[in-house]
This record gives sequence, structure tokens and C-alpha cells, in this order.
Amino acid sequence: MERLKRLEAVQDVVLEISRISASCNDIGDFLQSVHQSISRLMYAANFYVAIYDEAQNSLRFVYRVDEVDTFPDASQSFTLASPEESPTAWVILNRQPQFMTAADDEARERENREWGNGTRAQYWMGHPLLDQQRRALGAMAIQIYDKHHIYTEEDQDLFGLIAGHVSTALQNLMSVDRLEQAVKQRTAMLEHQVEERRKAESLQRALYQIAELSVFASAEDRKFSRLHQILQELMAVPNFVVALFHEDTQEFSVEYFVDEIDDDATGSRFPLGAGMTSYVVRKKQAQLINQTTLSELIQRGEIQVLGNVSTYSWIGAPLFADDRLYGVIIIQSYQPTLTYTQADLELIAFVANHVAAAFARITADEEVRQAKLELEQKNNKLNLALENLKTAQAELIGQEKLASLGRLVAGVAHEINTPLGICVTATSHMVEELSCIKKDFAEGNLKKDGLTDFLSVLDQALRITTTNIQRGADLVKSFKQVAVDQSSESIREFDMHQYLEEVLFSLQPKLKGKKFEVSLECPKGIKMKTYPGAISQIVTNLITNSLLHGFEGADKGKMQIHVELDDESQGHVVLHYRDDGKGMTSAELEKLFEPFYTTKRGNGGSGLGAHIVYNLVTGPLAGQVKVKSEPGQGLQYHMKFPLHRIIHPNIAAINSD
Repeated sequence: MERLKRLEAVQDVVLEISRISASCNDIGDFLQSVHQSISRLMYAANFYVAIYDEAQNSLRFVYRVDEVDTFPDASQSFTLASPEESPTAWVILNRQPQFMTAADDEARERENREWGNGTRAQYWMGHPLLDQQRRALGAMAIQIYDKHHIYTEEDQDLFGLIAGHVSTALQNLMSVDRLEQAVKQRTAMLEHQVEERRKAESLQRALYQIAELSVFASAEDRKFSRLHQILQELMAVPNFVVALFHEDTQEFSVEYFVDEIDDDATGSRFPLGAGMTSYVVRKKQAQLINQTTLSELIQRGEIQVLGNVSTYSWIGAPLFADDRLYGVIIIQSYQPTLTYTQADLELIAFVANHVAAAFARITADEEVRQAKLELEQKNNKLNLALENLKTAQAELIGQEKLASLGRLVAGVAHEINTPLGICVTATSHMVEELSCIKKDFAEGNLKKDGLTDFLSVLDQALRITTTNIQRGADLVKSFKQVAVDQSSESIREFDMHQYLEEVLFSLQPKLKGKKFEVSLECPKGIKMKTYPGAISQIVTNLITNSLLHGFEGADKGKMQIHVELDDESQGHVVLHYRDDGKGMTSAELEKLFEPFYTTKRGNGGSGLGAHIVYNLVTGPLAGQVKVKSEPGQGLQYHMKFPLHRIIHPNIAAINSD
């Protein structure tokens, strides 16, 4: 009876893990709940889970609780050791469980084959976490440091059973997390491209203005103040000087002067000599000089300081055109909070070239054409980036379809693993009880009470085994055809009522343990010849969206599916779906079918569920879809599509649009 009680406790733990994995989106929170569940079955004071990245060959301890040792931070990754150096690495790379005692560890140490760097445990038990293709996701381990607790073979079997459920749940959580990360990366990339385009347009606009600016409009109206304004639209320019060069006297005259510290020097002159202005003329290119660079140039004798010595950052650009010097442009900063960069230097140099061209009376036509060409090139790059983004969007939609099927598989796998695990445990228990009764019989100790107890235990175990085997068979039967349909894109003939029942039965794991009801009203005998995978995907997405969005914060609700033949359009079927959830506002409803629109970003919503429904109805099913909703009035879908679908020669392209 104690064994049966433990069997019931195991069943409760497995069901609890299944429930937690269906509602939890954070790996750390999920593993903490798993740890608490394991603690009810066995000693689990020391427990950790490591996630393995095969591409990087790295390991990360995402959950760890230990009485003695200190583990790395959950965000820290490090190279996976060899199987001969670490029991955790051995479990992951060999994809097999490992059980080790302190005596085993001491024996390895005597043979100079030390395993791991942590404190020696009396018992260490590790189990691999594998995906459906038996690829290693990581490892789960538990250990004991004192001699007051032990792990039995039954504990090892239970730990392996729980590891299987954890593997399935982790695969689902990691799949959702990868999809969300991909969406975030694509969104960040798009935002970056938009920002770059804005900067490019702002720069281009400034260049147009500079090209159109005639510096020599007249002797009295040189538009250096307008040039200053244009530069301030692109960068911070609190101090700005334009000095023209007079070849006959080898002097510079200050034509425009704005400075935060010095008095107005407009009209003053200074010779071509050894100052910073003369330095950029000798170099014949723009120069960026900070305090460190200035000190080095002074020490080498290349510059003599003639102006304000408190300059923190300085840029000078000579005005050369056709190898003739027309003057210099200078900007500078007296504040350490404003430091000019290489990008600023390149911008000022570019501006200086335009100004020099204006001084030489070179028309701005060529500059405008060049600016247009650069703008076209930038637009072409942005258009290409937009096409790439559309391609990425199509790929993400395809990934969402596969993720939906993966979640369906994970849910059914949970359900199948539970009855099978219970059957295995019950069978093991019957074998042990049979061994005991055989021993009593052989020794002549068998009594009527003992035989009666054995028959009672055998009867209970057989009933448990029979019930769970039938449950597993029903799940496999209902899931088999639905899974095939969702993973393929082929037309076949099927009964609508029967098929919808199979789809809803395969979705029962999503509703298990909840007070949500799904009702189906569909006449029997409606024969369809279309894409069943599209229909199952639509129903799955609708119910999933209702649970995630419509019933957020609620503990009960109703979903209704009503199917009927269309009286107005012969050869068409109408599918109505509605829930009594919280509904949507008109603004939210307008964006419902837009890709990546979701009200649950970061909480399980990808923003692709309703978008895929729209694409499937209007694409493979060649139908129409309408939706209406009001806050507090739930959500209603009205879909109409043909009973018999003509095979489309390019159906793959339709599904990917």
C-alpha cells in the first residue's frame, strides 16, 4: 500500500510538471517548480540543471541549489569539459544516465582519473535531457553529501521518468524563447535600418543645402552664418570659424567668428605660420586634434599655440579646390562633455570640399547629381533590406507553424508519457510483489492473508495499467492523423465532423486541469476535399489565442465551433468560432491580422497566430475570413471556403506568403 501511495504521488508530480510547463514561460521558474516536486518524492537538497549549446560546445547552469559548492552564475557560459573530466559532461555527451557513489569516485581518484572539481558526494545521480531526435539539451543531476540518505534503484527510475518530462517541457520553452529572440533581433534590425535611413536623409538634406549655398553670392553677403546653421542640424557646433586665405600676403582673414570664450575676432588677420590652422594647410586634409595630440605635436615642434590653450577638441579643414587654397573651417570644443569623433571629422572635411568648390565657382549641378546618386544607392540598399525583412518574416511564419506543431507534439507526448510511466511503475511493482509471494510459497510461509493482500494489490495494479494503456492508445489514434496533416501540404478527402473531433481531442492537453469548455456543432456527413492540415492549424491557433489572450486572468470560459453548409454559395462550408473572453477594442481589431502584432509580447505571444489563420483561409483554403469583437463581448470569426479545393500548382508559395 505504501508503494501504491508513492505511485499516486509520482502521478501527481508528473501531472504537476505537465501543468507547470504548459503555463510557465521562464526556464528558471519552471525548474524551481520541478525541484520542489522532486523533493516530495526523494531527498533533493542538492539539485542542478545544465543547458548544453552544441554549436558553441558550451554549458550553462540555469538552475542550481547546493548545500556545499558554489556554481557559476546562470548567465555565464563556459566550454564543456571532456567526458573523462566531468560526470556532467559524460552524461551529456554519452546521452546516458550515470549513478556514482563516493566509493566509485575514490576508486577513480586512486587510478588518477578524477571526475569533476566539486565536493565529493556520497551519492550522485545524473540524467541527460534529450529532445525528440535524442540530441542533448543538457543534464539534470541530484546528489547527497551525508550518509543518512540513499538513492535506490526505484529513485533512479523515478528520476529518469521526471527527466523525460523535463526534457519535453524544456524543448518547448527553448523553442518559444528562440522564436521570440528571432523576432526581437529582426525588430531591432529594422529599427536600426530606419534610424540609419533617417540619418542619411538628414545628411542628404544638409548636403543639398550646402551645395545650393553660394558662398560668393556677393562681396557683402557671404552666407557663412547659413553654413553654420546647416552644420548645427547635423552635430554640435558651439564654436565656428571661417578664415579666408590671401595668397598675395600669405595671410588668413577671419570672415565668420562665433566663440563661447574669446571676443569677436571678425576682420582680424593672422599669417600662415606654425599654428594649428597652418598645420592642417600643410597636411592638406582635415585634422582632429585633442589635448593629448596637441601636446605631442607641440613637443615635436610641428605646432605653436597661438590661440586659446583651453581647447579640448578641435577640428580644422582646409578649403582646397584644384590644388588651390581658399581658406579653412574650424570648429572646437572647450568642454570635456563634447568630444569630436572620426565621423565628425569626415563630415567637416566633406563640407569643406563643398565650400571650396563654391569658392572656385564650380557649379553645384555635379554635386547635386552625385548627391542624388548616393541617395538612390541608399534607397536601393534599404529596399533590399526591406525585401530581406519580408523573406525573414515568411521564414518566421513557417517557424511558427512548426512551433505550433511542436507544441502539439509536446502536449501529446506529456499525456502519453504519463500513462506509460505509470504502467511501467505499476508493472515493476507487480513484479516485486510476485517475487515476494513466490518466495513465501517456496519457503512454506504463504498464508491466506498474504495471498489475499497480493491478489488485492495485483487487481489494483492491473486496473491502473489497463486504464492508462487505453488512455495512451486513444491519444495516439487521435493525434496521428492530425500531426500528419499539419506537417504536410496535401489535399485529401475527409469527414468534417470526425476530423474536428480528432483535432479537439489532440488539443485536450492544453485544456487539462482548467475550467475551459470547447463545444462543437457540426452536422455529420459533410465531406471535404481540401487541405486538412490548414483546418487543424486554424482551429489550434484560434483555441490557443483564446486561452492566451481572450481568457487572460480568467479561470473559466467557453469556446464554440459551429459548422454549416452555406445556403447562398453552393459548394461552400461556413465555420463560425467564438469565445466569451475579454474581447478586443476597435483599434486592436484593426491590427489583428498584422504579422507580429500581439498584446502578449514577452509572455508567450509571437504575433503570428491570427496572421497565419488569415493566410491559411485566404491561401490554401481559397476562402474568406471576417472577425468582430467588442471589449467584454468575446471574439467571433466567420470563415467561408469551398468544400472541394482545386489543387494549386504553386501551393508552397501560397503558404509562405
